[in-house]
Formats: sequence, C-alpha cells, structure tokens
Amino acid sequence: MNSEQRSPLIGEARAREILETGTRYVYRNLPEGDLSAHFVFPPDFNHESDRRAAIIFLHGGRWDISAPNQFMPHAHHFASRGMVAISAEYRTRDKFGGGPLESMEDAKELMLFIRRFAHELGIDASRIVLSGASSGGHAALCATVHQEEEETLSHRPNALILYSPVSNTGWRGHEVAVNLFPSQKLARATNPLSHLPQKNLPPCLIFHGTADRMVPYDQSVKLKKRYQKKRNACELMEFTGAGHTFFNFNTGDQNYELTLKAADLFLVEKGILPPDPYADLVI
Repeated sequence: MNSEQRSPLIGEARAREILETGTRYVYRNLPEGDLSAHFVFPPDFNHESDRRAAIIFLHGGRWDISAPNQFMPHAHHFASRGMVAISAEYRTRDKFGGGPLESMEDAKELMLFIRRFAHELGIDASRIVLSGASSGGHAALCATVHQEEEETLSHRPNALILYSPVSNTGWRGHEVAVNLFPSQKLARATNPLSHLPQKNLPPCLIFHGTADRMVPYDQSVKLKKRYQKKRNACELMEFTGAGHTFFNFNTGDQNYELTLKAADLFLVEKGILPPDPYADLVI
C-alpha cells in the first residue's frame, strides 16, 4: 500500500485545494500512471484499533475529465459522522485515455484494494458503501452487478448510492457511453441492466432529476424496477425539474443538503451508520 500526503500545488490550488485536506493513497499502478484515492478520516480516528464503515465516491463528468474533488464536501460530512470517506479518480479521457470500460475496471480494483487493506486502513470490510455520479455511477453500478472475478475478495459493496447514474449501455442506451466502448457488442455485454435482475444485491439509493438532459430520468426508473425484481431494496428519489448536476455542493445548497441528509438517513436505516444525534437540531 502506497501512501503520500501532498501540499497544494500553486498552479492547481483552486481546483485541488479541497483534495489536500485528505490523505492520498495510490490504489492502482498502471503503465500509464498511478490512480489515486483521497481519504478523509474521522477526527477521533485510530488506525490501530478502529474498524469504521467506509464510503467511496466516484465522480461524474461523462468520462471526460478527472474530478475527484467533486465529492470531497460529501466526504467531509461522512467523515464527521465517523466513516472513512474516500473520493477516488479513475481513468478518463483527459487522464490515461480512459472510458466506460476502464472506469468500471478501476471501480472494481478500488473495491478490492479497500477490502485487501481494510485492516491497515481501519475499515470494517462488511460496511463499505460505494457511491457515484453519472459516469462514476455507471462504474459503481457495474462493480455491484457484474459477476465476481476473484474468489477470496468481493468488489460488490454493502450498500450503493447513485446520483444521476448512467445505467443503460445497451439497446437505446446512453449514446455517449456506447460510443466510448471499443464496440457496441462490448457495451451491450457489460450493460448493467442486462445483468439484472439478480438476487442478494446490496440496498441501493438513487437520486435523479426529472429534467436531466445528460442521462434521462427514465433510465433510473427502469433501473429501480429491474433492481427490485428479486426482492432487492432500491429507492429512487425524484427531483422534479432538476438537471444533471443538481446534487453538487456548488450547484445549489438546497438540493445538496436534501440529498446529503437522505443518503445519511439511508445508511442509518441500513445499519451502516448510527443515528445522527444532531439531525433534528434547529439553530
């Protein structure tokens, strides 16, 4: 396991400043370069004795740019709630020439990394949440529904939280995503919807705006129905009139707070987080 804490770079300070509040770990070594995950640990965290729940965030961006800073505000919230919070990069077009195929592979490798080093990281391997937006939501969903490839470790999370996720790369699927695969045949073969329904999936929460022009809201409606068919728990929170990035910290306070609180409550209900003692506090 490779760990490195870094100082803000002057030329990138505005875009990367928030990342520097975490600890950087390299989770995958590739010929093109290293892939990093940024960890935010709880204030009272003890690496040697703690076994905390963890939440992993995969940013959006339609596979164009690497933007792990997108979910750092969310990461800080969940770290304050006692979780180990992780915001990770994966291969995108601007970094390593990646696309949907590479991002789903990286999501699986990240999950395996977290499970492999759970003890050293102070993480409870039975309470790992995977979350993603748009293209990152696609990668997180694929890590959840695709067949396991390793016998001893699982890349399937214990809970799944998705924001405006790309969930269909098959027939009438997401055009941008399909075109980024080496072939349409491979896009269909890895299509998350084609791997559903199946039994014993982790509980899932989906946030989606009805006015989303990037990823149609109907994709999440269909995803929820397929996910639930084998009695898997799946909730879809509809945001009427909201666009693709409605949940972002820098898009609007109201929807950011609503989705953050809903995600927190979802994890409490699933037994991954204890109730927030300050949840009902009015100042």
